[in-house]
Amino acid sequence: MGRLAALAGTLLTPHGIDRYLELIDPMLVREEIRAEVTEVRRQTPGTVTLTLRPSRAWPGFTAGQYMRVSVDIDGVRRTRCYSPAGSAHRPDRLELTIRAHEHGLVSRYLHHTARPGLVLGLSRPEGVFTLPQARPEKLLLISGGSGITPVLSMLRTLADEDHRGEVTLLHYAATAADVPYREELASLGTRPGTRVVLAHTRDGEGHLRGRFGERHLAEAAPWYRDARTYLCGPEPLRDAVSELYAEAGLSERLHTEEFTPPALRLDTGGASGRVRFARSGTEADNTGRPLLEQAEAAGLSPEHGCRMGICFSCTQVKAKGAVRDVRSGEVSDDENEEIQLCISVPVGDVEIDC
Repeated sequence: MGRLAALAGTLLTPHGIDRYLELIDPMLVREEIRAEVTEVRRQTPGTVTLTLRPSRAWPGFTAGQYMRVSVDIDGVRRTRCYSPAGSAHRPDRLELTIRAHEHGLVSRYLHHTARPGLVLGLSRPEGVFTLPQARPEKLLLISGGSGITPVLSMLRTLADEDHRGEVTLLHYAATAADVPYREELASLGTRPGTRVVLAHTRDGEGHLRGRFGERHLAEAAPWYRDARTYLCGPEPLRDAVSELYAEAGLSERLHTEEFTPPALRLDTGGASGRVRFARSGTEADNTGRPLLEQAEAAGLSPEHGCRMGICFSCTQVKAKGAVRDVRSGEVSDDENEEIQLCISVPVGDVEIDC
């Protein structure tokens, strides 16, 4: 059967067999990975939880990894990175909990528009924010806001494995209403050796109140010095935890979902031309910096995330001109092509649909 499919794909070049199969059913494609939304829940005012049925090309994932999710909006394919929240031992069922950001094109679209039957594109899972195969005897999981998804995946995976080690999840949210999975978290916290601690920064309904500090660590996991700690959350939380662990000489025990920025290949002295942001009507001299920085310097606020070409949040359409990828040095001058603002530097005059 595999050889017949390969032969059919060859005969159907240049489009390939997937282009024909998707006309019948988008979930029939063989090479690309797709997922169908089967359930939509809104657990908190600002989030949406999507349950997905992946196509047969989905290879499964390791708890803590992320994947690129693609959706067509107004005829343009948009891609963002999200971490599955479910157990890695349930490969036929994916779950994403997405926070709708104020300027988030994709997150707002999914929050307001996603319905059962919607088909999304998926990449293969990526990332090294994962537990070791030999599970540590003591684990501390720290999360804030939507950063709960990869650590919840870890907690669910450990529960499916009937892990007997000591595990604490310390999660930060503004109020009780901002905590997704509250009932399940309470249930998981009753497992032998597992404790779930909720810290609220704006109300007193949680187990702890206020922002992260050594007192919270001592109350939630007094054995944290002997544990492996996995951290995912907003920058202020990451900074606070990282600083405390560094001062305690425990940095090697702390694992965070962070990425190392690429070395930028910039030649600001040789910059020339003008940059026009068409939608806003803003125009400025090219400074030789990445387009995201130039847009912000011009007073614009385009959507962005990692600022290093990983999350695809800042993808926009380049209508005219040439840009250089600061990572590879490659120059592209195609019209009406999608580029990532954070890693693209103008080469002469450029017009962006932004």
